[in-house]
Amino acid sequence: MADGTKKLPDIKARKLASPTGLPMEAVVTPDALNGGDPETELGYPGQFPFTRGVYPTMYRGRLWTTRQYAGFGTAVESNQRYRYLLAQGVHGLSVAFDLPTQIGMDSDHPLAQGEVGKVGVAIDSLEDMQTLFDGIPLEHVSTSMTINSTAAILLALYVAVAKQQGANLQRLAGTVQNDILKEYIARGTYIYPLRPAMRIVTDIFAWCRRELPNWNAISISGYHIREAGSTDVQEVAFTLANGIAYVQAAIDAGLAIDDFAPQLSFFFNSHNEFLMQIAKFRAARRLWARTMRDRFLARDPRSMMLRFHAQTAGSALTAQQPENNLVRVSLQCLAAVLGGCQSLHANALDEALALPTEQAALLALRTQQIIASESGVVNTVDPVAGSYAIEKLTNEIDSGAEEYIARIDAMGGMLRAVEAGFVQHEIQKAAYEYQQAVDSGEQVVVGVNRFQTEEDRPIPTLQIDAEGEAAQVARLNALRARRDTAKTKSALAEIERRARSTENLMPAILDAVESYATVGEISDALRRAFGEYQESVVI
Repeated sequence: MADGTKKLPDIKARKLASPTGLPMEAVVTPDALNGGDPETELGYPGQFPFTRGVYPTMYRGRLWTTRQYAGFGTAVESNQRYRYLLAQGVHGLSVAFDLPTQIGMDSDHPLAQGEVGKVGVAIDSLEDMQTLFDGIPLEHVSTSMTINSTAAILLALYVAVAKQQGANLQRLAGTVQNDILKEYIARGTYIYPLRPAMRIVTDIFAWCRRELPNWNAISISGYHIREAGSTDVQEVAFTLANGIAYVQAAIDAGLAIDDFAPQLSFFFNSHNEFLMQIAKFRAARRLWARTMRDRFLARDPRSMMLRFHAQTAGSALTAQQPENNLVRVSLQCLAAVLGGCQSLHANALDEALALPTEQAALLALRTQQIIASESGVVNTVDPVAGSYAIEKLTNEIDSGAEEYIARIDAMGGMLRAVEAGFVQHEIQKAAYEYQQAVDSGEQVVVGVNRFQTEEDRPIPTLQIDAEGEAAQVARLNALRARRDTAKTKSALAEIERRARSTENLMPAILDAVESYATVGEISDALRRAFGEYQESVVI
């Protein structure tokens, strides 16, 4: 132009990154950043506000931990899969438990019939946990356990096995998910009413601080919130709002912020919209750093670091043309790496149909290894920094999540928001709008509503041994017959007594599992003291 200014192309399209996502211009310019200050909004890797990563050298210093979520059938079968994965280069184990274990029921409970070992491994007692980790030195492997309502029990079982191995508990590394709030919001494997459930969470915080200093006492999970249908902004907002509730509960229980906050970790979903996912992780880090510094007055930089595990999106996998899932997972893994994850699980191509076969799990692991070893993206810390599109999305997710958190604060906090059904309603609305977009064809799902084939080619799937449940119940009955019944009953009585007091539950739970009390028996002792949660219907 005559005055020397550049004229943008005449592009009218303003396209949504996803039907429930944020609008993105066809051309993003520096003006979209609203004059933001790179020094305060970005900084340097390893420095507040940690937008660019929690460590100065990130993957040049150490790669993310490669995990493969695994567990099925009996402890014997799962142990074989863990040994296989470790032999193939997995750096950390990630344990999936079956539904009865997750909701505090033993394998012989009437409601457990048909569910034993189906979506994870069945763990009833210390005997099962010993078998699960047989031949695996716990002092030298990092283990993540996806468990919530019964997290205190499974953590105690893990510690009991480590003690039997002669491990130094001060060196045990890993994570127990222990995120009960998201169960009431999005997943459903709760047992107790909200407030006693929160008490168990903070008891774990306090105990881990003393006994397991290298253990992550919680993995605050946005993954399941996103799987339930939330938007990316909602995933960040509701996850961090849950985090705020846990921090406040711990402070109310008498813990000092910088004593427990460094042991907090997070768990996010890496979904389909590539740029959106990278920005989401960066925004979450920045918002959490500000929250910990300004709201809770944390002073230890480790308390302000949002360290997170990422998993590729199970809800994005399709049963139609399942080989396409390899491509989806590859992009989702790359987004998590560019977003600065500390550990990563890649879903297998067959997980829309069944638990993964050994071959499918290996391909998922190789996806991570190819990104780490061949792509070159690990050579530069936060290589996307400064991209107008990435920084714009980062800013918008940050501000959008902050607005949601302010609304939750105005309601009296996350517990009140959950009890009122606000969070559940927001997720349900977003999920409905997304499904409408899929049904109308506005949101393309390759192989489902576009680019279909006449006939899908079947792929091999994992078959769970139908005899496994009967064998598990038989082992459980044999254990009950030979254990010291008086010692077990005494340990269970002590759990119930402590539950009715304010004493920390973890020492009593550890004593109980070492006396071979079962997961269901310990859960029942807590049920007698706390009662059970009754869900309110949200429409």
